[in-house]
Amino acid sequence: MPTMPPDLLLALALFALVSSITPGPNNAMLLASGANFGMRRSLPHMAGVSIGFFILALAVGLVLGGLFAAVPALHGVLKVIGAAYLLWLAWKIAHAGGRLEGADAARPQTFWQAVAFQWVNPKAWAMALGAMTAYAPPEHYAANVVLTAAVFTLVNAPCIATWAGFGVALRGVLDRPSRLKAFNWTMAGLLALSVAPVIVELLREGAAAIGWGR
Repeated sequence: MPTMPPDLLLALALFALVSSITPGPNNAMLLASGANFGMRRSLPHMAGVSIGFFILALAVGLVLGGLFAAVPALHGVLKVIGAAYLLWLAWKIAHAGGRLEGADAARPQTFWQAVAFQWVNPKAWAMALGAMTAYAPPEHYAANVVLTAAVFTLVNAPCIATWAGFGVALRGVLDRPSRLKAFNWTMAGLLALSVAPVIVELLREGAAAIGWGR
């Protein structure tokens, strides 16, 4: 049985709310998806984010946290892959076209694409690692990992829906191709900017590995 006390459960819910509602790769992409494709066509994307994060959080809590502690280089490889993929997605958003749901527009992410994306999303990893290390009590650990992942996912779902809804609300403003194109380039820039801390961290780790700065 999970043994999470009510005050810890509340703290977990607040952490999930703050980390889920603040800007990040998922939210930027859902904002762009809502604006370009509408809420209905963005539903598989939203469902994939929620389910994908739940799976990631379980894996981090039960398996991968210990594996990364034993082989830190694996985490570095994941960071490189994630940064490259995010930059590619930013390029795709920037070139999504200039018409709402136009034939030349990129397609919205599918459910499985969104599930897979969580594994290369630096913010998702930070959220999962933070949640499991800070809020999953060691007693009945496996059950508490499941509870932590479930609470985080339940709080996360309406947050990501809000960002997609913001995008839908902007559709009336983005009815001109020039405005939509400018919006997509802005979203692409924000998504690319979210990669900057990861790149800086990779450069620092690389410099430390070869002895620079000593």
